[in-house]
Amino acid sequence: MSASGSLIDAIGGYVDKIVTDERIGGMKVLVLDDVTKRVCSMVYSQSQILEKQVYLVEQLGAAHESMSHLKAAVFVQPTPYNIELLKRELAEPKYAEYHIFFSNIVKGDALQSLARADEHDLIRQVHEYYGDFEAINEDLFSLAMPDSIGLSRADNAIRPESFARTVSGVLSVLLSLKRKPSQIRYAAGSTVARQVANEVSMAIDADDVFDFRSMGRRVEGPLLLILDRKDDPVTPLLSQWTYQAMVHEILGLTHNRVVLKDAPGVKPELHEVVLSPTQDQFFRDHRHANYGDLAIAVKSLLEEFQAQRKLNEDIRSIEDMQRFLDRYPAFKAQSHTVEKHMAILTELSRKMETLRLLECSELEQMLACNNDHSLHLNMLLGKLDDPLIPKGQKLRLGMLYALRYQANGNLAAVKARLEDAGIGHDQIAVIDALLNYAGANRRGPAADDLFGPRGMLGRMTRSFVQGLADVENVLTQHEPLLHTILESVAKGKIKDQSFPSMGASSGIKHNSVIVYVIGGATYEEAKVVANMNKAMGQTFYYLGGTTVHNSKSFLKEVAAFH
Repeated sequence: MSASGSLIDAIGGYVDKIVTDERIGGMKVLVLDDVTKRVCSMVYSQSQILEKQVYLVEQLGAAHESMSHLKAAVFVQPTPYNIELLKRELAEPKYAEYHIFFSNIVKGDALQSLARADEHDLIRQVHEYYGDFEAINEDLFSLAMPDSIGLSRADNAIRPESFARTVSGVLSVLLSLKRKPSQIRYAAGSTVARQVANEVSMAIDADDVFDFRSMGRRVEGPLLLILDRKDDPVTPLLSQWTYQAMVHEILGLTHNRVVLKDAPGVKPELHEVVLSPTQDQFFRDHRHANYGDLAIAVKSLLEEFQAQRKLNEDIRSIEDMQRFLDRYPAFKAQSHTVEKHMAILTELSRKMETLRLLECSELEQMLACNNDHSLHLNMLLGKLDDPLIPKGQKLRLGMLYALRYQANGNLAAVKARLEDAGIGHDQIAVIDALLNYAGANRRGPAADDLFGPRGMLGRMTRSFVQGLADVENVLTQHEPLLHTILESVAKGKIKDQSFPSMGASSGIKHNSVIVYVIGGATYEEAKVVANMNKAMGQTFYYLGGTTVHNSKSFLKEVAAFH
């Protein structure tokens, strides 16, 4: 990890500071709200937290009996609602002391109202610990905001809470990394991206909490780049072929959890499993692995476990028994890891068959990466006539066609064929909603390379499918628009007309780049960032968004634009 630091470590560091604070020595209660509970769970399991002299984890505002022998460590968002809950708690205190840690910048009037409510003089300290985001990977974060692409509407002023949450979330990330941007850029053509960039810039200038220094030296700040999902609507629509992205697209990955209860033959203890880079070394090592490499890695994991099990079965003496007992906790953990990843891989494979992913994904990639209308239309109509291909897959193919050939395509024929396939009018109407949200006339100059010959989507070369490697080349040739944008940043060639700068533009090479996508990021883009961090060395890249989309969540939000 570079000097810029890990987002997971930043959140974990705050949680550690809270639960190991000397002023809250001994057994304590950790009081969280809905958001901070998720934030903490992304970096620590509840059992890990309870190991740190935490007697109980409680919900702020929940009814509970008095525990006047315990101190309360409170870690919550500084929202007006939480301030009111804290005031009620202080009016009828359940704990001996209150040590309050807000997850973001708290307003002075909120502190004053808390002080007035503390009639029993039980508040011992108040701090700001900037953990107001979910750290998914070391370089990926989310604000877990629902319906966030609505911010891209021209009338986004009617969504003040979502807008304010976006700004406060970005500020929290900057503060957690202890970085003050030396430059803020935004996607031209996106009103909300410009407004967020402006609000963040003003907030930074107005608060000296951002004046970081390192041993008296000025620390060169990062580039903060605010993007809008509407400039690349293609990436969230594509099938995925790397582990973390596949799991989210096919099974759903929510707050590091995967639900497998509907998978055939899965044990009850595997109905919900955790996929976390902090709690699962195998997942950490293989989260960006393609499907073929993943299958090989899981096979190796299984073989290693079988060898360990055979070793444990060979017990012939007291010494052997003692060695077995010493190894048992690790063996049991390894057993769970093997069963978990085998269950996930098995369910992914089953779903790939039922969803006809291989057949559909090749055409998806062709629509994303090639320009051949006659061929694509014929192939698409063939897929739409195939009764074995699920309706949802057909609809996504129709959407990719609509985006690619908006100007010169035969969308009416595609819609008619979708209707013939039994897809309802309300679902077909989402195609128009998608074009209304992110069609050619809605995208800004930042999206000029989306289907352009100079962009990454024009770099496809046809190849015969020969073996698994060639199959995966065909299925993973698409690169998100973000790849081109970050390449231009790395080369110092980012265009002012596509990404205007707040204040004077400069040719500074930044030691880190923080990208925030209004409307949601994707795991395919997260892989781009992870690969750049492996390759670039001196510059570290972070990616975040209002949420992390799969195709289902993306289209659910897009439907509101109809």
